[in-house]
Amino acid sequence: MFNIFDTHAHYADMAFDEDREKVLAELPEKGVRCVMLASAGMDDTAANAKLASEYDYLYAASGVHPENVDNIPDNYIDILRQTVLGNEKVKAIGEIGLDYHYEGYSKERQEEVFTQQLELASELDVPVIVHTRDAWEDTMKILRHYKPRGVVHCFSGSAETASEIIKLGMYIGFTGLITFNNVKRAIRALEAVPMDRLLLETDCPYMAPVPMRGKRCDSSMIRYTAEKAAEIKKVPVQDLLDITCRNAYEFYCIDQEVR
Repeated sequence: MFNIFDTHAHYADMAFDEDREKVLAELPEKGVRCVMLASAGMDDTAANAKLASEYDYLYAASGVHPENVDNIPDNYIDILRQTVLGNEKVKAIGEIGLDYHYEGYSKERQEEVFTQQLELASELDVPVIVHTRDAWEDTMKILRHYKPRGVVHCFSGSAETASEIIKLGMYIGFTGLITFNNVKRAIRALEAVPMDRLLLETDCPYMAPVPMRGKRCDSSMIRYTAEKAAEIKKVPVQDLLDITCRNAYEFYCIDQEVR
């Protein structure tokens, strides 16, 4: 397999501290053509921009994950702005959004930081990578208002929600989740997403697909997600990889031709 574009990965994560260079050096040999590094906070933003500058096939997004909204400096928007403007390999704002999964979160603070970053992305004319967990109603309310150029990553919502996201002009990213048991809702959502709005991702080092469950995930494992997605969409696996790679280049405004 080739033309693998992993649209959401976390190679700055400590899970790769012992062998990051080795993993990243080997990925192109395994069919990985491009990877987008998603950021969870200010440290990630700096680390990902640096990594993207060191590897031709890596690009980066800069942003603050909703779980980290209480751990950012007052001038975080200025830092994100300068990171995007100062590095041509930084192509997006993300991952950003809402996450009500754990107790103790501040809904108001999460919404404030989410909307501030959406406004920054609009100002800079770059796409956003949206994270949402246990917060679909509020997330959709904000997306309807801002209508960003964006992707909802690691999608686990309903087919109806997927269709509404598509109508907003956005993309939807699927992870190895679609290979797990008892994920009928995600499968129905994938069925509802048109091929020209479909992106593939790993969210590595998390979300390793079957048959790699329990192992540290990396971008080469996206082939298993692609196989499942191709089965659902009833297309050859390589055709699906070609299409999703082309979609990702277009979405992130990366000037590359997919053959």
